[in-house]
Amino acid sequence: MRTDEFRTIAAPSEGQYSERRSKFLAFAIPVHSAEEVKDHVTAYQKKYFDARHVCYAYMIGPERTDFRANDNGEPSGTAGKPILGQINSNELTDILIIVIRYFGGVKLGTSGLIQAYKTAAAQAIANAEVITKTIDEEITVTFEFTMMNAVMKVVKDLTPKIISQGYDTDCSMTLRIRRSLMPQLTERLGHIDTLRQN
Repeated sequence: MRTDEFRTIAAPSEGQYSERRSKFLAFAIPVHSAEEVKDHVTAYQKKYFDARHVCYAYMIGPERTDFRANDNGEPSGTAGKPILGQINSNELTDILIIVIRYFGGVKLGTSGLIQAYKTAAAQAIANAEVITKTIDEEITVTFEFTMMNAVMKVVKDLTPKIISQGYDTDCSMTLRIRRSLMPQLTERLGHIDTLRQN
């Protein structure tokens, strides 16, 4: 995978696993902030209020440095960590996985719990559509109208996304392009006379 790409899921998905009458329901959800994670976890805790445990793990951001695992009352390291392990082994980010456990009356032991949470999380990922996204950057350029054709040629060649454009005394354009192509874009635009970049 290129350095300006990351893997995530396209839409929410589910998985489930049963072990000795305990039922594990797994939900994989695309997220972009810790605030979003909090909202989802609260919503699932309310919806499955009768469940014994609502455990989760998440990873946010293309650098994959913002993450957390929560055991929600299960023995330390037996729930959140194996869920996070599945996120890591699939190299995913911008994802929250919640696993809800309905206790079946039989204790599973440490290794049994780890296996159950891991398998349930793996099921949710297996049922998801994994997609690759690019890490993009934006640049705003200001130029005289006479330079429009030259600017549009660069846009046509490198195909950045035009976020906005304005035609006042000067023309301005905000472009978004994947990180690895930004130096090329700024260099090409920089060669156009009287071009001003902000």
